[in-house]
Amino acid sequence: MRRDERGAGTVVVLAVAAVVVVLALAVAALGAAQRTRGAAQAAADLGALAAAGALRHGLDPCATAAVAVDRNGAVLSECEPEDGGVVRVAAVRAVGPQAAWAGLVAGQARAEARAGPRSTVPSGQLS
Repeated sequence: MRRDERGAGTVVVLAVAAVVVVLALAVAALGAAQRTRGAAQAAADLGALAAAGALRHGLDPCATAAVAVDRNGAVLSECEPEDGGVVRVAAVRAVGPQAAWAGLVAGQARAEARAGPRSTVPSGQLS
């Protein structure tokens, strides 16, 4: 081995280790984003179901949705009662501290859901 090539293997090993660490952080960031998106979707789904039930019983659907979404760790961003007793709800949830500590993911996830009674129109007649 020539004297000017000593330590070249160490540099290659350090470079490979750096690439592995960056890839592991990227996978962790994607996992945190997906987990946050799933939690936001669950909050929106439950908020829409609660709002539709409240509307059916003559209560304020958006106030009920806000409580349900808040209990599931998200914030109600939109609530819109539609025709036929259907309620559309949108929720946002910030990325949890498990990912934010490393600065892996910034921002929040947004999800929408609709709930209400089933349509009385036969399925073959829907357009």
